[in-house]
Amino acid sequence: MKIALIAENSQAAKNELIEKALKKAVEPMGHTVRNYGMFSPDDVQLTYVQIGILAAVLINSGAADYVITGCGTGEGAMLACNSFPGVICGHIEDPLDAYTFAQINDGNAVAIPFAKGFGWGGELNLEYIFEKLFGEPSGQGYPRERAEPEQRNKRILDDVRAAAFRPLDEILRDLDRELVKGALDRKSVRELFFADCKSDKLKDLVSEILDS
Repeated sequence: MKIALIAENSQAAKNELIEKALKKAVEPMGHTVRNYGMFSPDDVQLTYVQIGILAAVLINSGAADYVITGCGTGEGAMLACNSFPGVICGHIEDPLDAYTFAQINDGNAVAIPFAKGFGWGGELNLEYIFEKLFGEPSGQGYPRERAEPEQRNKRILDDVRAAAFRPLDEILRDLDRELVKGALDRKSVRELFFADCKSDKLKDLVSEILDS
């Protein structure tokens, strides 16, 4: 699984710490981490709204299977990610949140509060979150005897979201071009996205946006 890390501008200084905790937890499981920044407060600015845009492009193109992101509270990043098709993002504060989201909701992105409540032992909490998020195949249900109705509800949710959203390429074309370009015009996108992207349509659109 390719797991993309995206850090928002207010929390850019924690990018290295988050990446270290993520890699420590998931690389022994055989997963790969792709760090899309922000790498420092001086990096090209990335707002939580733009996190949603970038996360949607990565998930819908197949360049990433899962997105780890967040902001000060995690709320803005979660709302932005859930504004786009193909992304089901949970708000995660602790390992129990991570486990139940993975097993019950079977999403593909999480938004974590990297400022609110992030104090002594914060990096340990991140490691435990990532261990519970990826330690077992997702969507198995919790408790296990609730698996059938929970899986049924997930399929219903997928159908509702499919009916509620337009294709991502149409959405990106209708959004403010500078907003979208600001989310995508990054060294990490140029180095990682085009190497990992599985959608020619989105690859061509991102190229068009970057060249505009």
